[in-house]
Amino acid sequence: MTADQTEALIGMAVTFGLLLLITLPSLLGVLRDRRMARQIKEARRARENAEAQKSSSRSTVPSTATWYADGRRSKKLVNS
Repeated sequence: MTADQTEALIGMAVTFGLLLLITLPSLLGVLRDRRMARQIKEARRARENAEAQKSSSRSTVPSTATWYADGRRSKKLVNS
């Protein structure tokens, strides 16, 4: 290998190293943003699943015992 070829090889290695040094923070930021977006999607899915299970297990109409207790409470308040 001649001196000119060695200088060219060193120049290319330095250029590649500088390019890598400049682009590395951007690449790490993109990877971080993707990871955060994936975590947000997973959390949103988990929340939607939890809300779907919670809403389907609860009754929207109060039970008869609740109505009876409310009626007795209101009568006690009126009588006293």
